[in-house]
Amino acid sequence: MQCLICGDSAAYYFSKVYREEPFCTFMNDIGEVKYFRCVSCGFTMSKTHYELDHQEWENLNYQYHSFSERAKKTGNRKGNPPPYYEQAFMIKVLSKAGIIDCGNMVDYAGGYGTLSSILSKYFDISVPVYDPYMQNSSKNIYVDASDLRLYNSVICCAFFEHITSRSDLDQINRLVSGDGSMIVHTVIAENVPSDDDWFYLRIPVHCSFHTNISMGILMNQWGYKSSIYCPAGKCWVLLKESGRDFASIVNKINLEFQTEYMIWKDGFVDYWKGF
Repeated sequence: MQCLICGDSAAYYFSKVYREEPFCTFMNDIGEVKYFRCVSCGFTMSKTHYELDHQEWENLNYQYHSFSERAKKTGNRKGNPPPYYEQAFMIKVLSKAGIIDCGNMVDYAGGYGTLSSILSKYFDISVPVYDPYMQNSSKNIYVDASDLRLYNSVICCAFFEHITSRSDLDQINRLVSGDGSMIVHTVIAENVPSDDDWFYLRIPVHCSFHTNISMGILMNQWGYKSSIYCPAGKCWVLLKESGRDFASIVNKINLEFQTEYMIWKDGFVDYWKGF
């Protein structure tokens, strides 16, 4: 296989067979999952998922997300939800500090609109949601694909691990304006472990796993200059603009909060070295 990020070769890494219900039922017709790892940047991908046809991939996503939505109501969740409140507060802080523009923002692949709803209700920030599988929702926060345009800020929460092609990633970046920003929530490790019990493999629709090196490469390819990481929100803010002293702005916020609330770095903030 060829790495989606750097283009180098990806070699067989390890395999997983799902045995936990209901995931083993969802994966019954798919079987063993084979993961390949890039020899250069460490980006790891499921060759099995990438080779599913469109209908198989849609069916798997429908089964999982239907289960997940029911599980939220019964308290029987398997997996950890994003820290939505912390992310909403982070976005408010970034906006007040002038780092991002909340007046021209979209939540890409925003699912059921949880983050958008929290931002609206508690922080008076209106953020439309784009999600190809949620367009028939009764909520009025959704935008259609035909309404997408350039945005100063694009939120992408818990989606980078679901991509099955390079075009999935590039489609998100194409929405970011010239000096705009992208807010990304996913798990990014120094090295993806070859462990079929790794927590991020528990969910059967996770099929792409990014490393610090691969994200740094992706940032450079897309033209981002620096980044901020917020440990509380578990989000990276990728910044295209290069003319401002983001380090001073972040330092001021940290002094006000009396904690290392955010970390700024030229290039990618390689915060997570292990688990």
